[in-house]
Amino acid sequence: MTEMRFPLPALIGLGLTQIIGYGTLFYSFSVLVPAIATDFGWTEQWVFATLSGALLVGGLFAPMAGRWADRFGAGRVLCFGSIAAAGALLATAMANERLTFAIALVAMQVASTFVLYSTAFVAIVQFGGCNPRRTITHLTLIAGFASTLFWPLTASLHQSISWRDIYMLFAAMNLFLCLPIHLWLAHLLKGPRHVVAVPVDTQPSERPVTPPAHGTALFTLMLLGFALEGLVLSAVLIHMVPLTVELDLGSSGLLVASLFGPAQVASRLVNMLFGKQITQTSLAVIAACLLVLGLIVLTATAPWLPGAITFAILFGMGSGLISIVSGTLPLELFGKHNYGARLGWVTAAKQLSSAAAPFSLASALAWLGVLPSLWITVATGAAGILTFAAIAVFNRRDQHRASGAGKGLIEV
Repeated sequence: MTEMRFPLPALIGLGLTQIIGYGTLFYSFSVLVPAIATDFGWTEQWVFATLSGALLVGGLFAPMAGRWADRFGAGRVLCFGSIAAAGALLATAMANERLTFAIALVAMQVASTFVLYSTAFVAIVQFGGCNPRRTITHLTLIAGFASTLFWPLTASLHQSISWRDIYMLFAAMNLFLCLPIHLWLAHLLKGPRHVVAVPVDTQPSERPVTPPAHGTALFTLMLLGFALEGLVLSAVLIHMVPLTVELDLGSSGLLVASLFGPAQVASRLVNMLFGKQITQTSLAVIAACLLVLGLIVLTATAPWLPGAITFAILFGMGSGLISIVSGTLPLELFGKHNYGARLGWVTAAKQLSSAAAPFSLASALAWLGVLPSLWITVATGAAGILTFAAIAVFNRRDQHRASGAGKGLIEV
């Protein structure tokens, strides 16, 4: 048998663009919120409310981005996303009033749906090969350094230049670093594939088609699960630095936040090395459990520093695995056909729920305090665990039924 390998330089390049994309469009924002609020005469709560609205609008474009990736090719969509991201960041930096800032922030989040993980995953699947799940894991392993690099980078830059100058610099990074890489990837996806021989027993096991009677139910459950976990992740990540302040961690807060990225990478590395036999439905349950366990440890032990460190590691590991299964679970359940469109809906579910997270948690922190707010977040994450567990149970039953009935197999 033969396998088309995703070239290592292309994987590294795509990983670099994901680091820059997530760092400039997402992780840097929470560090700059105080300066933005002061500049526009807003409270920080209203700046987060603006981000919530931008995430909501951006989520509405995610299914379209997925359809475009299926129709025109993910490489071309990534190129468009790089140009859109650069333009949106520049517009944000040049905004001179609240309305223009809000519009530019919306443009940033719309651009993100065309240039981040969902489109990158489609590019990997469209390249071909028998095991795109492994390549997706490799990509998330590289991109997991986004928060580790961009939280301290943004804070360091902000000591000497304004938030507007920072966004101008970030616009240049998307235009002059990411766009050339995406142009090359678009050419690579249209060109001939590098095919090499591999032993038959290294191919991933084939899985039965999800029975049509349960396909809609599984898809709905999957969207609900990702929506719940997206809400938890967005709420905590956007407020990561402010939360450490609220919990009286002082200067140790930046240390705690800096552990999140390495924990993401560590979980992806462990999964890459030892998770070959774990189904993606099971991995989704494990990821959701790690998120909730981390939050429980933080809430129960704050402001104890070892507890906060344990939280950052557990939560980072859960986040790292969620990033993987958001691309691999739809592939395992439904196969490659219309993969981009399905992944677009997954992105929409996560982003639409995430839209409510920044403003909701900011409001809860203001009205209820930090600990009650965190317990509410724990309950939301627990609902996500139950949802993914239901998917695992139903999918296992469907596979047994399909196998017993002698139904055909498809390669995923």
